[in-house]
Amino acid sequence: MLKLRVTDIKQYLYCPRIIYFTYVCPVQKKVTRKMQYGIEAHLELDQLEKRRTFKRYNFKDGERKFHARLYSPRLGLEGKLDMHILSGGDIFPVEFKHSSQRPSLNHKYQLIAYAMLLEDEYNKPVRYGFIYIDQGQIIPLEITPNARVYVKETLHKIRFLVSRELMPDKAREKGKCIDCEYRNFC
Repeated sequence: MLKLRVTDIKQYLYCPRIIYFTYVCPVQKKVTRKMQYGIEAHLELDQLEKRRTFKRYNFKDGERKFHARLYSPRLGLEGKLDMHILSGGDIFPVEFKHSSQRPSLNHKYQLIAYAMLLEDEYNKPVRYGFIYIDQGQIIPLEITPNARVYVKETLHKIRFLVSRELMPDKAREKGKCIDCEYRNFC
């Protein structure tokens, strides 16, 4: 089974051609200004989050764990989670996103995939996670059984695309192409 990364799920749902240019026809991608800004914003958020209370998550207390490397042989999936919180015997994945808008579908399923990795790591169910967007807004997300099935189906689609070396259709929303690191090849 091809080992995939959680970011592959996010990228596939954004535009399947990113998977094609990552695994089937690898090319030297260009780090965009948006990507560089996101890296810098993550570092800043890490520092701020270490000093904050758990009130914004509606917890009295807890323990934060940053940048946990997770792997599930069962799913053939790995990733490095921005943060997770252990509170009251429960586990909550947290993904930091540089955006002022509500999380998009690909970000939600990225968080759900991390929840599934945490379940395998801790051998406990994960029922909720959080997406932390700019201006300190925290969006709770329920981790449903149907969402878990969708993640598994997406992993299957990615592996099928790679094994068959299929060039997927372009993204329907042309606005996605503007800042794409693969724009020159697509």
